[in-house]
Amino acid sequence: MEPPEQCPRPAHPRDPIVDALQARLSLPIVNDRISLAALTHKSFVNEHRGEGLLDNERLEFLGDAVIDLAVSHRLMERFPEAREGELSKIRAAVVDEAGLARMARELDLGALLRLGRGEELTGGRQKSSLLADAMEAVVAALYLGGGLEPVLTLLDRFLGESFACAAAGTLDRDYKTQLQELAQSRLRASPRYRVIAEHGPDHSKVFEVELELKGDVIGRGAGKSKKDAEQAAAKLALEAMNGRLAEVKPPLEAALAVTEPAPPPEPEPPPAAPEEPESPVHPESKAKGAAERAEPTSSAGSRRKPAQKARPASAGTRARKTVSRRVASPRSRPRKPAKK
Repeated sequence: MEPPEQCPRPAHPRDPIVDALQARLSLPIVNDRISLAALTHKSFVNEHRGEGLLDNERLEFLGDAVIDLAVSHRLMERFPEAREGELSKIRAAVVDEAGLARMARELDLGALLRLGRGEELTGGRQKSSLLADAMEAVVAALYLGGGLEPVLTLLDRFLGESFACAAAGTLDRDYKTQLQELAQSRLRASPRYRVIAEHGPDHSKVFEVELELKGDVIGRGAGKSKKDAEQAAAKLALEAMNGRLAEVKPPLEAALAVTEPAPPPEPEPPPAAPEEPESPVHPESKAKGAAERAEPTSSAGSRRKPAQKARPASAGTRARKTVSRRVASPRSRPRKPAKK
């Protein structure tokens, strides 16, 4: 009876670090040795001389070029009418050191790195420069194992939001800046950030930040630094505010409200002069005032004095006036002397 056929065992069992990397990438690892070298810092190699280990410096050099190629490929597809200068600016903003370090933190590559004692004691697993170099080396390992396709898949997973921001013209503004502009324009207020908790040792702390706007807490975030935690809180608050504003006012109405100015108000007629209350007057005085108003006025507007009534003259007075008229009148003739 022939012995049952047994499955061939691998000559060298896979390192657990490589298995962990494959699980976090959700992509197959083809070359274990190269993938392990991508996670190995030169300080670790210096402490293990004679073991034939490789560090990630050469892979970092290749990964930098591969990332530029993959990002350029995606930008050419998404922005067919963009000029070379615009594409270069977007690519520089998408794949800078901060962006690569953020990708490495989301994959938790820091926990998989092989570091020397010096780097370990100085918090090398949280250094942005060291994480960005490791991310480039991992990209190079993916490219050497499967070509450009797995690299594009990885970048779409982590840089899809950056591509969307570039299409919307907001790539150069972080979440805090966008939230600040929105809060100032819509609410006339500024957000305030406050650290509410800190966890972990000094070299690997996690900060929790609370975001407050006009007395209300609208977002909370956590990160390896206060800046990262504030960005996380601002991102959640920005999404909530955009959704709330979209429900309150549709985009078309909001655009019309901004572009169409309100018509100017019509001028109001001047207020009428208030009538003076009429004071009680005696009937005789009232009749006298009416007579005065009826009399003509002079050119200067002053009212003439009423003419005084002539008083009845006495008999003597009338006789004197008659004599004087007779004397002064030229027509009067001398009386003839009476005959004797």
